[in-house]
Amino acid sequence: MGEARFYYRNEHAPRPNKPTGIGVVAIIRRDDGILLEKRSDSDCWAIIGGGVQEHESLTDALRREVREETGLTVHDVKLFGTFSDPSRIAAFPDGNVKRIITIAYEVEVEPFSEIGCSEESKEVRFIPAGQLHQLYIAETHLPIIQSIVTGQSVILE
Repeated sequence: MGEARFYYRNEHAPRPNKPTGIGVVAIIRRDDGILLEKRSDSDCWAIIGGGVQEHESLTDALRREVREETGLTVHDVKLFGTFSDPSRIAAFPDGNVKRIITIAYEVEVEPFSEIGCSEESKEVRFIPAGQLHQLYIAETHLPIIQSIVTGQSVILE
C-alpha cells in the first residue's frame, strides 16, 4: 500500500473519485511553537486534526481528533479560518481521492505534562514558527501554516 499524497494548486493532482471531505484542525501553540504531527501514512508534517464523521459537529470532531492523536483535552476553541480552495486534494493509499475543505480552530488545551502519539503519527511535537519552512508539510496544510505564521486568519478562502 502506498502513501497518502496531498495537493494544493497542483496541476498534476488526481481528480476526486469520492465526495468532498470535511476536516478540522487544531492550532495548538506553546511559546513560539505550533503542535504538528508527522503522519504515519506519509512523511508529511501536518496540523493535528482529521475528518468530521457524519454524526459529529465540527467542534466535537475537533475535540475527538485532538484526544485521539495527542491525548490532550480541548477546553476552548475559536474559529481561525476556513480553507476551501477546490485545488486542495488528498489521495489516500486505498485509492480514494477527495477534495478537502478544512476548518481551522485556535485551540486551548488543559494543562499537560506530556503529549501522546497515536498510530496515525510517527511523531508529535511543537515546532517553532521559524523552523516550519524546513519541514515537508502536507500541501493541503501549506495555506493554513502560512496564515498561522503571518498571523492572518482566513475566514473564507
